[in-house]
Amino acid sequence: MSRIGKRILKLPENVNVAVSDNKVEVSGPKGSLTLDLVKNIEVIVKDNEVSVNALCNDKKTNEMHGTINALINNMIIGVSTGFKKGLEIIGVGYRFTVQGNTLTINAGYSHPVKLEIPDGIKVTSISNTEIELEGIDKILVGKFASNIRDIRPPEPYKGKGIRYKGETIRRKIGKKAAK
Repeated sequence: MSRIGKRILKLPENVNVAVSDNKVEVSGPKGSLTLDLVKNIEVIVKDNEVSVNALCNDKKTNEMHGTINALINNMIIGVSTGFKKGLEIIGVGYRFTVQGNTLTINAGYSHPVKLEIPDGIKVTSISNTEIELEGIDKILVGKFASNIRDIRPPEPYKGKGIRYKGETIRRKIGKKAAK
């Protein structure tokens, strides 16, 4: 059995968890999320606590025991406080522009890259070179941030590109003149 899977999750105020028909629904002040359960995993809600139990001891069930517990924990955090991810762009002429439901990125290509902002994510422009993504679904926020970063990943010589806030890039020394 998994140590993460055995963890008992405490429910904050204003957060409700309902289990029915192999689905877990978590609702709170920021919205609601659902998760489909896998076979042989049982979720029990009792006295503002959520526990996940494995009904058998095969390999697939043991793999999913901790995963389901972590996903439910992320759902509880998401509907109560939400998730944020910051991105910054470094380079001459590189910038972010948010217009309605479209994020436009100028990242040194011959054309600006336009991305459609998915439902459930709010993009806030802090400055021309910084944006912040907010949402209740950790997977959706992380995936969209990763898609943005993949447009121009930071390169190790000059440090230009799109990076997460607080991310450190290992810098390499370029060519040196022969002595």
